[in-house]
Amino acid sequence: MAQFRLPENSVINTKGRVYKAPPTAKDVRSFRIYRFDPESKEKPRIDTYEVDMGSCGPMVLDALIKIKNEIDPTLTFRRSCREGICGSCAMNIDGTNTLACLKPIEEVAGEVKIYPLPHMPVVKDLVPDLTHIYAQYQSIKPWLQKQSPMPPDREQSQSVPEREKLDGLWECILCFCCSTSCPSYWWNQDRYLGPSILLQSYRWLADSRDQRTGERLDRLEDPFRLYRCHTIMNCTRTCPKGLNPARAISNTKRMMTERA
Repeated sequence: MAQFRLPENSVINTKGRVYKAPPTAKDVRSFRIYRFDPESKEKPRIDTYEVDMGSCGPMVLDALIKIKNEIDPTLTFRRSCREGICGSCAMNIDGTNTLACLKPIEEVAGEVKIYPLPHMPVVKDLVPDLTHIYAQYQSIKPWLQKQSPMPPDREQSQSVPEREKLDGLWECILCFCCSTSCPSYWWNQDRYLGPSILLQSYRWLADSRDQRTGERLDRLEDPFRLYRCHTIMNCTRTCPKGLNPARAISNTKRMMTERA
Protein backbone atom coordinates (compact mmCIF):
# COMPACT_ATOMS: atom_id res chain seq x y z
CA MET A 1 0.00 0.00 0.00
CA ALA A 2 1.28 3.45 -0.92
CA GLN A 3 2.03 5.72 2.01
CA PHE A 4 2.21 9.48 1.87
CA ARG A 5 4.04 11.67 4.34
CA LEU A 6 3.00 15.25 4.82
CA PRO A 7 5.73 17.89 4.89
CA GLU A 8 6.91 19.10 8.27
CA ASN A 9 4.64 21.70 9.90
CA SER A 10 1.83 21.06 7.41
CA VAL A 11 -0.58 19.82 10.10
CA ILE A 12 -2.26 22.77 11.78
CA ASN A 13 -3.73 22.82 15.27
CA THR A 14 -7.10 24.47 14.63
CA LYS A 15 -7.84 24.84 18.35
CA GLY A 16 -5.31 27.45 19.35
CA ARG A 17 -5.59 30.21 21.90
CA VAL A 18 -8.73 32.33 22.21
CA TYR A 19 -8.60 36.01 23.12
CA LYS A 20 -12.01 37.23 24.26
CA ALA A 21 -13.28 40.76 23.71
CA PRO A 22 -14.05 42.86 26.81
CA PRO A 23 -17.59 42.44 28.18
CA THR A 24 -18.43 46.03 27.27
CA ALA A 25 -17.83 45.43 23.55
CA LYS A 26 -21.05 45.55 21.53
CA ASP A 27 -19.93 45.00 17.91
CA VAL A 28 -17.53 42.02 18.04
CA ARG A 29 -15.88 40.25 15.09
CA SER A 30 -13.77 37.11 15.36
CA PHE A 31 -10.46 36.84 13.53
CA ARG A 32 -8.91 33.38 13.12
CA ILE A 33 -5.23 33.91 12.39
CA TYR A 34 -2.48 31.47 11.43
CA ARG A 35 0.33 31.45 13.99
CA PHE A 36 3.70 29.76 13.54
CA ASP A 37 7.03 30.37 15.24
CA PRO A 38 9.77 28.03 13.94
CA GLU A 39 11.89 28.73 17.01
CA SER A 40 9.23 27.33 19.35
CA LYS A 41 9.30 23.84 17.74
CA GLU A 42 5.49 23.80 17.99
CA LYS A 43 3.11 22.96 15.16
CA PRO A 44 1.29 25.86 13.47
CA ARG A 45 -1.97 26.79 15.13
CA ILE A 46 -4.99 28.97 14.56
CA ASP A 47 -5.58 31.59 17.26
CA THR A 48 -8.93 33.36 17.61
CA TYR A 49 -9.12 37.06 18.45
CA GLU A 50 -12.37 38.82 19.28
CA VAL A 51 -12.11 42.48 18.26
CA ASP A 52 -14.37 45.35 19.29
CA MET A 53 -15.21 46.95 15.95
CA GLY A 54 -16.44 50.07 17.70
CA SER A 55 -12.82 51.13 18.14
CA CYS A 56 -11.31 49.59 15.00
CA GLY A 57 -10.82 50.84 11.44
CA PRO A 58 -12.68 49.31 8.48
CA MET A 59 -9.86 47.31 6.87
CA VAL A 60 -8.39 43.94 7.82
CA LEU A 61 -5.02 45.62 8.34
CA ASP A 62 -6.63 47.95 10.89
CA ALA A 63 -7.78 44.90 12.85
CA LEU A 64 -4.35 43.27 12.67
CA ILE A 65 -2.70 46.44 13.97
CA LYS A 66 -5.27 46.68 16.76
CA ILE A 67 -4.66 43.05 17.72
CA LYS A 68 -0.90 43.57 17.81
CA ASN A 69 -1.10 46.87 19.73
CA GLU A 70 -3.81 45.97 22.24
CA ILE A 71 -4.27 42.19 22.46
CA ASP A 72 -1.22 40.14 21.41
CA PRO A 73 2.10 41.91 20.67
CA THR A 74 3.66 38.62 19.48
CA LEU A 75 1.55 38.60 16.30
CA THR A 76 3.86 39.16 13.32
CA PHE A 77 2.99 40.52 9.87
CA ARG A 78 4.37 42.92 7.27
CA ARG A 79 2.84 46.31 6.52
CA SER A 80 4.01 49.72 5.42
CA CYS A 81 2.07 52.16 3.27
CA ARG A 82 -1.56 51.20 4.13
CA GLU A 83 -2.57 52.50 0.68
CA GLY A 84 -2.15 49.47 -1.63
CA ILE A 85 1.15 50.78 -2.97
CA CYS A 86 3.94 48.80 -1.31
CA GLY A 87 2.44 45.29 -1.40
CA SER A 88 3.88 44.43 2.02
CA CYS A 89 0.64 43.26 3.63
CA ALA A 90 -0.22 40.60 1.04
CA MET A 91 -1.82 37.58 2.70
CA ASN A 92 -4.65 35.09 2.26
CA ILE A 93 -7.89 36.53 3.65
CA ASP A 94 -11.16 34.59 3.53
CA GLY A 95 -9.58 32.18 1.03
CA THR A 96 -8.29 34.81 -1.41
CA ASN A 97 -4.84 36.33 -1.79
CA THR A 98 -5.14 40.08 -1.39
CA LEU A 99 -3.79 43.13 0.45
CA ALA A 100 -4.93 43.50 4.06
CA CYS A 101 -4.93 47.29 3.72
CA LEU A 102 -7.44 47.15 0.83
CA LYS A 103 -9.71 44.39 2.17
CA PRO A 104 -12.79 45.75 4.01
CA ILE A 105 -13.79 43.66 7.00
CA GLU A 106 -17.46 44.07 6.11
CA GLU A 107 -16.90 42.11 2.87
CA VAL A 108 -16.19 38.96 4.90
CA ALA A 109 -19.15 37.00 6.25
CA GLY A 110 -18.66 35.41 9.65
CA GLU A 111 -15.19 34.79 11.04
CA VAL A 112 -12.31 36.49 9.24
CA LYS A 113 -9.76 33.79 8.42
CA ILE A 114 -6.23 35.05 7.78
CA TYR A 115 -3.30 32.97 6.55
CA PRO A 116 0.08 33.79 4.99
CA LEU A 117 0.46 33.60 1.21
CA PRO A 118 0.09 29.91 0.28
CA HIS A 119 2.84 27.54 -0.81
CA MET A 120 5.64 29.78 0.48
CA PRO A 121 8.01 29.07 3.37
CA VAL A 122 6.87 30.94 6.48
CA VAL A 123 9.33 33.05 8.45
CA LYS A 124 6.82 33.64 11.25
CA ASP A 125 3.04 33.92 11.49
CA LEU A 126 1.84 35.87 8.42
CA VAL A 127 5.33 36.62 7.03
CA PRO A 128 6.33 34.49 4.01
CA ASP A 129 9.95 34.00 2.94
CA LEU A 130 10.29 35.88 -0.38
CA THR A 131 14.00 35.18 -0.91
CA HIS A 132 13.47 32.81 -3.84
CA ILE A 133 10.92 34.89 -5.71
CA TYR A 134 13.06 38.04 -5.38
CA ALA A 135 15.99 36.07 -6.85
CA GLN A 136 13.71 35.20 -9.77
CA TYR A 137 12.85 38.89 -10.13
CA GLN A 138 16.54 39.77 -10.24
CA SER A 139 17.12 37.12 -12.92
CA ILE A 140 15.02 38.98 -15.51
CA LYS A 141 17.17 42.12 -15.11
CA PRO A 142 14.26 44.49 -14.39
CA TRP A 143 15.81 47.71 -15.59
CA LEU A 144 16.18 49.55 -18.90
CA GLN A 145 19.00 48.07 -20.97
CA LYS A 146 20.56 49.99 -23.83
CA GLN A 147 23.07 49.21 -26.56
CA SER A 148 23.39 52.78 -27.84
CA PRO A 149 24.31 55.61 -25.44
CA MET A 150 21.57 57.63 -23.82
CA PRO A 151 21.06 61.21 -25.05
CA PRO A 152 23.35 63.38 -22.90
CA ASP A 153 21.13 66.46 -22.81
CA ARG A 154 17.54 65.18 -22.78
CA GLU A 155 15.25 62.36 -21.80
CA GLN A 156 14.52 59.54 -24.21
CA SER A 157 10.94 60.21 -25.23
CA GLN A 158 8.19 57.82 -26.25
CA SER A 159 5.17 58.35 -28.46
CA VAL A 160 1.74 58.15 -26.85
CA PRO A 161 1.01 54.70 -28.38
CA GLU A 162 4.40 53.42 -27.21
CA ARG A 163 3.75 54.64 -23.67
CA GLU A 164 0.26 53.14 -23.65
CA LYS A 165 1.76 49.68 -24.13
CA LEU A 166 3.11 49.90 -20.56
CA ASP A 167 -0.30 50.53 -18.99
CA GLY A 168 -1.37 47.52 -16.97
CA LEU A 169 2.29 46.55 -16.44
CA TRP A 170 4.09 49.31 -14.56
CA GLU A 171 1.40 49.35 -11.85
CA CYS A 172 2.53 45.96 -10.47
CA ILE A 173 3.65 46.37 -6.84
CA LEU A 174 5.28 42.92 -6.46
CA CYS A 175 2.88 41.76 -3.76
CA PHE A 176 3.04 38.23 -5.28
CA CYS A 177 -0.65 37.55 -4.71
CA CYS A 178 -0.83 36.25 -8.29
CA SER A 179 2.16 33.89 -8.18
CA THR A 180 1.09 32.35 -4.88
CA SER A 181 -2.41 31.68 -6.28
CA CYS A 182 -1.03 29.85 -9.35
CA PRO A 183 -1.04 26.01 -9.16
CA SER A 184 1.70 25.84 -11.80
CA TYR A 185 3.90 28.00 -9.60
CA TRP A 186 3.06 25.92 -6.52
CA TRP A 187 4.41 22.76 -8.14
CA ASN A 188 7.22 24.22 -10.29
CA GLN A 189 8.46 27.34 -8.51
CA ASP A 190 12.04 26.07 -8.61
CA ARG A 191 12.03 26.63 -12.40
CA TYR A 192 8.80 28.38 -13.44
CA LEU A 193 9.03 32.16 -13.00
CA GLY A 194 5.36 32.61 -12.21
CA PRO A 195 2.82 35.33 -13.13
CA SER A 196 4.28 38.26 -11.19
CA ILE A 197 7.82 37.88 -12.55
CA LEU A 198 6.60 37.21 -16.10
CA LEU A 199 4.40 40.31 -15.91
CA GLN A 200 7.47 42.31 -14.89
CA SER A 201 9.47 40.67 -17.67
CA TYR A 202 6.93 41.68 -20.30
CA ARG A 203 6.96 45.24 -18.94
CA TRP A 204 10.51 45.53 -20.31
CA LEU A 205 9.80 43.54 -23.46
CA ALA A 206 7.02 46.02 -24.27
CA ASP A 207 9.15 49.10 -23.56
CA SER A 208 10.17 50.77 -26.84
CA ARG A 209 13.28 52.25 -25.17
CA ASP A 210 14.76 48.87 -24.23
CA GLN A 211 17.24 47.41 -26.74
CA ARG A 212 17.83 43.93 -25.27
CA THR A 213 14.61 42.26 -26.40
CA GLY A 214 16.41 39.34 -28.01
CA GLU A 215 18.48 38.62 -24.93
CA ARG A 216 15.43 38.87 -22.68
CA LEU A 217 13.54 36.35 -24.82
CA ASP A 218 16.59 34.07 -24.87
CA ARG A 219 16.51 33.88 -21.08
CA LEU A 220 12.86 32.78 -21.23
CA GLU A 221 13.49 30.08 -23.87
CA ASP A 222 13.00 27.14 -21.57
CA PRO A 223 10.27 24.48 -21.10
CA PHE A 224 9.65 25.73 -17.55
CA ARG A 225 10.54 29.41 -17.12
CA LEU A 226 7.69 30.61 -19.36
CA TYR A 227 5.73 27.66 -20.68
CA ARG A 228 4.48 26.19 -17.40
CA CYS A 229 1.63 28.69 -17.62
CA HIS A 230 -1.59 26.81 -18.44
CA THR A 231 -3.88 29.87 -18.47
CA ILE A 232 -5.74 28.87 -15.30
CA MET A 233 -6.36 32.62 -14.73
CA ASN A 234 -6.09 32.53 -10.93
CA CYS A 235 -3.45 35.25 -11.23
CA THR A 236 -5.76 37.69 -12.98
CA ARG A 237 -8.72 36.98 -10.69
CA THR A 238 -6.73 37.60 -7.50
CA CYS A 239 -4.62 40.65 -8.45
CA PRO A 240 -5.54 43.41 -5.95
CA LYS A 241 -4.50 46.06 -8.50
CA GLY A 242 -6.76 44.69 -11.25
CA LEU A 243 -3.88 43.74 -13.57
CA ASN A 244 -3.81 40.87 -16.04
CA PRO A 245 -0.63 38.78 -15.72
CA ALA A 246 -2.14 36.06 -17.95
CA ARG A 247 -2.33 38.53 -20.85
CA ALA A 248 1.29 39.56 -20.34
CA ILE A 249 2.36 35.90 -20.42
CA SER A 250 0.30 35.33 -23.57
CA ASN A 251 1.90 38.36 -25.24
CA THR A 252 5.35 37.06 -24.33
CA LYS A 253 4.53 33.68 -25.89
CA ARG A 254 3.36 35.51 -29.02
CA MET A 255 6.67 37.37 -29.21
CA MET A 256 8.46 34.03 -28.93
CA THR A 257 6.40 32.60 -31.79
CA GLU A 258 6.88 35.63 -34.01
CA ARG A 259 10.63 35.55 -33.46
CA ALA A 260 10.79 31.84 -34.31
